[in-house]
Amino acid sequence: MNPEKAHHTVTGGLHVFNKIWGSNALLKSLYCVEDPRLETKVFGLTFKNPVGLAAGFDKNAEYISDMSKLGFGFIEIGTVTPKPQPGNDKPRMFRLVNDSALINRMGFNNQGADVAAERLKHLKNKDGLIIGGNIGKNKITPNEEAVNDYIYCFKTLFDYVDYFVVNVSSPNTPGLRDLQEKEPLKHILRTLQNLNEEKESPKPILLKIAPDLTDSQLDDIVEIVVDTKIAGVIATNTTISRDGLHSDPELVKETGGVSGRPLTKRSTEVIKYLSDKSNRAFPIIGVGGIHSAEDAIEKLNAGASLIQVYTGFIYEGPALVANICKGILKSKA
Repeated sequence: MNPEKAHHTVTGGLHVFNKIWGSNALLKSLYCVEDPRLETKVFGLTFKNPVGLAAGFDKNAEYISDMSKLGFGFIEIGTVTPKPQPGNDKPRMFRLVNDSALINRMGFNNQGADVAAERLKHLKNKDGLIIGGNIGKNKITPNEEAVNDYIYCFKTLFDYVDYFVVNVSSPNTPGLRDLQEKEPLKHILRTLQNLNEEKESPKPILLKIAPDLTDSQLDDIVEIVVDTKIAGVIATNTTISRDGLHSDPELVKETGGVSGRPLTKRSTEVIKYLSDKSNRAFPIIGVGGIHSAEDAIEKLNAGASLIQVYTGFIYEGPALVANICKGILKSKA
């Protein structure tokens, strides 16, 4: 089945299944690992466990209740843009099975910030689940006006999410990664942080970065995070590199970002570099190529405070979250 169609079929099926009496208890017994030793306090929030669902899976805040039954400690919605947009032309997601990877060029397809906010407003029974809002700019918005898109999303979602993620690192919106350069990035983050500080209870703001940044660019990121006083970094988004892939060469040629196993090593390197360079000055959420408890623990040991899964969750199945939680508990024993 086409990967995008498969995604909607499975999430839709889970949504229907969760309406059946007893389904919630069944899923929780299978996939939820509850233990006070898993509780993680980061940037003023308490996560019941450190394993989250990365942005991109639930772009429109449609499946938060359903996915929470699979044991996640937090769920990040989005990327959300101010106006709805269809994203890039289909097909736009491809399985690289030999590499346990995906290529996607979705292009921030979403129903817009107002729709996401309305869904979150009516969300019941959060049950300690932390929700993040990943925000981006519309494709038609020129970079010099991008800050206005981030402001709109920030204001619209503020009352309904626990933390924000500024996404300037997707390779699938033309010119977006140019916003990772020092001055435009500082401008966006400072503007949001100023708005944040005006609030009675400010929300943590994080920056999601690409794995393709050089060491000198990562040095800039450390400086920017410390300078703007944002809460932390998510490392990393998908990569535009095609090094070491073993899947069908025709598929490998498809444009878009690669996620999954090929990202495991580089993502961990970026986490370690940021952690060491900053002397652990800010929390890092580690994401990229986590397919096992060992992968997750490696990220945590490299300096991540929390981790997120997406492609690994697709390939390994819903037991991955429980396996990671059990692995973390075992490592603490």
